[in-house]
Amino acid sequence: MELAAILRDAARAEALPRFRRLDDSMVHTKSEAIDLVTEADTATEAVIKARVAAWMPSALFVGEESVAADPALLPRLAEAELAVVVDPIDGTANYAAGLPLFATMAAVVSGGETVAGIIYDPMGDDWVMAEKGGGAWLRRPSGEAVRLHVAAPLPLPEMVGMASVAYMPADKRAQILQNTSKVRLLSNYRCAGHEYRTFVSGHAQFMCYNKLMPWDHLAGTLIAQEAGAFAARLDGGPYLPHHVDGGLLLAADRASWDVLRREVFAF
Repeated sequence: MELAAILRDAARAEALPRFRRLDDSMVHTKSEAIDLVTEADTATEAVIKARVAAWMPSALFVGEESVAADPALLPRLAEAELAVVVDPIDGTANYAAGLPLFATMAAVVSGGETVAGIIYDPMGDDWVMAEKGGGAWLRRPSGEAVRLHVAAPLPLPEMVGMASVAYMPADKRAQILQNTSKVRLLSNYRCAGHEYRTFVSGHAQFMCYNKLMPWDHLAGTLIAQEAGAFAARLDGGPYLPHHVDGGLLLAADRASWDVLRREVFAF
């Protein structure tokens, strides 16, 4: 809850006051036109970084904007005994467009595995979170807590899910999109945090991604597993904090994962 409070304080101090108040000078392109950073991203991360440093001085801090400024920081995550991984504003494109679908996320990595994850929704003012072995929970500032569970499995034609095809192999993209006609509904919110929240709250049967930056997926994957999901990279191996590629598929159970891997995400 201490880390959850840090995320909430930073988002309320830096992200919310700037929401729908950005001008062109406050929004910049990073790697491509769909990869944005705003003044709010950097300011929110700076607050979180300072608070984490005071609270957990021995932890390696790996923030999305910190890595953008110093790419050599990212490989250090693989060897870190303790690390805090942060996405100050997940869904920056939505945030910059004035869409109220963005999140502030953090994961704690210890001994090479994710041991805690938090996704804070600044607009709804609540968190979904998990500690390894402790289940997945929706928590509100009032102290109310609700246990979360993924949806029951469904046959492939009835499945609802989220997937990002933007970073899937270009030569396979058309086939994957054609394969998605086998499911009932496919969505993309351009915000992994809210996609994970939807999944762990029981409103979808699967999620799939190819690009695996740790600030986008460590927290959500742990929360999903604690909510009962089966999660693995597309080769069937475990998803670990240092992985940045290899794809990631999450499903309501292992049997659903196998069907989705074979029939939809075969690349």
